[in-house]
Formats: sequence, structure tokens, C-alpha cells
Amino acid sequence: MMHCLKHLGKSSAGKLLVRQAGKWMTAGGSGGRLFQRQLIQLLRTSAVSPMQHPYHQHVVQDNDIEVERKGTLTGLEDLLFYTITQGEEKISVARFISALKSTGLLTSDPRLKDCMHQLHQAVYESAGTAVMDQELFRKCVGSSIVLLTQAFQKRFIIPDFMTFASSIDQLYYDTQTLQEGKVSDYIPQLAKFNPDLWGVSLCTVDGQRHSVGDTQVPFCLQSCVKPLEYALAINELGSEHVHKYVGKEPSGLKFNKLSLNEDDKPHNPMVNAGAIVISSLLKPGSKKAEKFDYIMEYVKRMAGGEYVGFSNAMFQSEKETGNRNFAIGYYLKEKKCFPGGADMIAALDFYFQLCSIEVTCESGSVMAATLANGGICPITGERVLSAEAVRNTLSLMHSCGMYDFSGQFAFHILLGQQSAPAPCLQVFEVGLPAKSGVSGAVLLVVPNIMGVMCWSPPLDRVGNSVRGIHFCQELVSVFNFHNYDNLRHFAKKLDPRRQAGHERNKAVIELMFAAYSGDVSALRRFALSAVDMELRDYDFRSALHVTAAEGHLEAVKFLTGTCRVNPHVKDRWGNTPLDDAMQFGHENVIEVLKEYQRIYSHTLMPQEISSQAHTLDAEDLRNMETLEGFV
Repeated sequence: MMHCLKHLGKSSAGKLLVRQAGKWMTAGGSGGRLFQRQLIQLLRTSAVSPMQHPYHQHVVQDNDIEVERKGTLTGLEDLLFYTITQGEEKISVARFISALKSTGLLTSDPRLKDCMHQLHQAVYESAGTAVMDQELFRKCVGSSIVLLTQAFQKRFIIPDFMTFASSIDQLYYDTQTLQEGKVSDYIPQLAKFNPDLWGVSLCTVDGQRHSVGDTQVPFCLQSCVKPLEYALAINELGSEHVHKYVGKEPSGLKFNKLSLNEDDKPHNPMVNAGAIVISSLLKPGSKKAEKFDYIMEYVKRMAGGEYVGFSNAMFQSEKETGNRNFAIGYYLKEKKCFPGGADMIAALDFYFQLCSIEVTCESGSVMAATLANGGICPITGERVLSAEAVRNTLSLMHSCGMYDFSGQFAFHILLGQQSAPAPCLQVFEVGLPAKSGVSGAVLLVVPNIMGVMCWSPPLDRVGNSVRGIHFCQELVSVFNFHNYDNLRHFAKKLDPRRQAGHERNKAVIELMFAAYSGDVSALRRFALSAVDMELRDYDFRSALHVTAAEGHLEAVKFLTGTCRVNPHVKDRWGNTPLDDAMQFGHENVIEVLKEYQRIYSHTLMPQEISSQAHTLDAEDLRNMETLEGFV
């Protein structure tokens, strides 16, 4: 990308754009939008392929008529269109939607709102099966071109998302057979849930989504709200202020124990005492309704606008049976743990309200992904939390999030609540930040990769979901997500962030076969899919070698006139593509290759270009980095 931007900076318009990038990229409103439109337009009209050279641009001009006649690409929309259609001129809407879902993107993704609206309009207006041509495609994807290009060129965090989703489904069904545990009944409303309910949803930092099971059934966050409440407090008030009232260490005690640390503060924000104190810190002096609306709005932003509700029945049930929490509240008041002027009863009411916030597995996974993405919601791009708030929250989830199972969970997966003292097996087993709730929810964060929400009401003896814990353990046993997995030496674990090792070999084989058969459509498809058209086989033969030897004139013209491959590469026997064409007597191919070699040789070679490239000053380089990040 930086290579393309440097060439962009050689034009007068490009230089101006680069030098104004620093100012425009930080500008809001119409100025920033104007800059974005101008940059995209300039990239469309003057972009240079990574395999091309700017000094070869006259070759493009010489072939303009032929390029246009063959329908080669003139913009980013066309590039994406032919990548999806595999060279065809039309594609059905159903096929496009299917291809979109295979990347992990949902049609409900807010980033695709305009695209989906245009598609629905096209389907409504069509008499029969809706079919997209280039014109309709450009109209639909114009506002989502960067996102869709990343998706279809497999540049998301998990490139082969369908394979990964299949593995998740297998883990889900294996875990579904577990029948251990008991639905919580100390809050009467919780006891009403069916123990067979079981759902898993995930959302990656790029907004790839997958759900399996009962993922649209609302349930209360309960203690899963504690890290969200703490993150908001840090975001609004800062670490120093918050930790004047709450500690940072695991308690080693049950989550609802009447206990304080040696400084007479709650041990951490993940136990009830700590969460009640945090409730008193948020929006001091505001009315109860204002405080509740404030945090609901924040949680909805974390969930990207997906389902977030409130269960009044659960709230009333919490208040009626919350004797232990009232006892904790009075103990905190006696020890002067609340900030000056705070109302202990109001803080308890607010805490009960927060525990009664409802989500589904699907909306909860987006909230977890916002934490995994450094505080930026993956499906809206909005920064909801500061980097400091996310870092502190994940650290405490890792050490204190799973009740008495926190140490054991960190060993294997790391979840997020505390109870009575228990072995340290779980944190070690999972090694990831997590938080559990007595509703059966488990909110799991895989930093920089994805967020997961599991839900199954039956709990183990320390108050964690039996199926949720098992799923997290199995997830980390299959994939190298544990914080301390060695990515070089844990060969038996899968890394979904990498494309399979055979991908390059497969690309070489398919490219050589297309060259051998003279299939220009297939060659065009490979070029549009970002395949390196100069890949070579075990004999160091390129696609140009093969197609020249076979005498496929149109394929040779495509590789030279459009792809600008190097004609001077030699195979293991020292032969160039021209040598092969001459050996087999393909006169038309020989003529084209000689002319192309002359043009190629009389312009600057790539290595010469790098030494004579346009020199950028320090400010230009900084602006170039800004541009690269935007693109």
C-alpha cells in the first residue's frame, strides 16, 4: 500500500493530497469527507498495480482500446465485482449474499446499511430473479467498497471464516451433551430458565459474526455487567480516582462475602462489594433515571446498536431477595467505603438495575468484541472506551473474573467471576480474560481477535456455567488463543489467523494450469484476487513461460499488457519465456514478447526505480503513513 501511495505522490494532484493529508484526516465534517472522496477518486484513476511500474504507464495507454474492449477493470468497484463473480458479467443477488456471508459479514451489519438498502430496492423492482450487473453493483457497494474488498480478498483477522465457524459448531455440539450443573435458584426469576438452553455467538475485531444454538433468547447479564460498569468508570473518571475506592487484587473469597482488603476497600470491581462501590461513583448527583439511561446508552454503543433490554421482573426479584447485598452495603457504609455524599440504598438499587440488563448471545458477543478491539465497536467503528479502560478491565477479568475458578480458568482460558477458594486450574487452562454470571452467561475476550458470549443456565458449584466453561476450555485446546501459547512451537494447535500452508501451492498449480490452457478469464480472476502473477513452480517457470511455450497469444498479451510481468525471468535451464516461444516456433508470440522486452528493457527496471524514487521529506512521510492507515 505504501508503495502505491508513493507513486501516487509523483503526480501533482497526488503531491497536494499527501501534503494536506495530515490536516484533512484529522478534520471532521465536510472537510474530512471531501478528502476521503478525493483520495478514493485519485486511487481509482491513477492507481498502479504492485506488479507495475509507473514508467510503464505508456504501455497501458497503448493498450487502452483493447483493455476497454475486454472489459478489464477501471475502478475499485469493478475489481471487486469480478473477484466475486469469478470473471462473469452478472451475478444473482442470492449468490452475492451467500458469498458475503461466507466472509463472516452479516447483511444486518450497520456498515452495509446503504448496500443492503440498494439490494432490497433492486429485488423489489425486479420482475423475476434479481441479477446484479456492474452498474447495479457499483451503485450498491460504493459506500462499502473498502470493507467488501477486505472481506472478499480474505484480509480479515480470520481469512477462512467458514472453516473456523465449522470448528466452532463442532465444539458447540460436543458441549451440548453435558448434563451436569444446576440452574441458579437463589434469585427466583433465574430458576425459571430451561436448563437445555445453550447458545454461542462470536464477533471478530473485523465484525465477522457466527452464532449457533439459542443465541436470540434474552437473558440478564448479572455479574457480566461488572467489567462493563468498571470500564465505564475508568473511561469517565480515570484509574487513579476509581482505585481510591476499590482494590485490584483477587480476594480468594466467595463473590458475595462480607470482606474488605487491608486498606478497608473492596478487593476488586469483580466482586459484589466492589461493583456496588463502583455504582456509587458513576454520575454522582444525577437522578436514578438519568444514571440508568446513561449506562444503557453506553452498553448499547458497545453492542453496536443490537439488542439491549431490561427485565423489571428480574430487578424486583433481585431487590426482594437481596439480603446479602444489603448486608454488604451496610458493611461498606460502616467502613466509609463510599465517596462523600453517596446514598448507599440508591447505589444498591442502581447495582440491581445493572444486573437486570438483558442481552442475547449475539449482542453480547459484539460487546466482548469491543473489548477485544481496544474499545472500538467492530460493527460501527465508534470508539466507546479508552485504551486505558480496556487494558485495566481485561487485566482484572483475567485475574478475578471467574469467581473461585479464576485461577484455574486463567490456566486454561480465563473467565471472570469469583467465589470460594478453589484450585488455580481454570485461569491457567484458558488463559484469556472472561467474566461469568449466575444467569449462565460467560463473556470471553480473545484480545485483538474476537469476543465470545456463551450462555447456558446450569451452573457448577462456584457459580459458573458448566457448558460455558467447557466450551472455553475446548476452544483454547483446539486454537492457539491462550495468552501464553508459543505461536512457533505449539504446532498441534490451529491458528485461524493464518491461511492454510497449502494456499500458495494451490495458487501456483491453478495459475500454471490456466496459463497452460490459455484461459484468459481465469488469469484475470487470479489477478483480481491479488494473486502474484509472477509465481513460479518447482522448475522456476512462470505463467508467462508456460503460456508462451503453448503459443496462447491472448494469454501472453494479458500477462504482458495488463499484468506487466517480468519477461526476463529464467527457469532452471536458463530459458526466458521468449526462448520457449522460439523453441516451439510460435511466431505471433515471439513478436509480442520481443516488443514487450524492448519496452520493458528501455524503461527503468524496478530496482532502478527504488533508487531513483521521489524523495519525501519527514512531514510527507508522516502524511503518507496517515494515508496508508486510512486506505
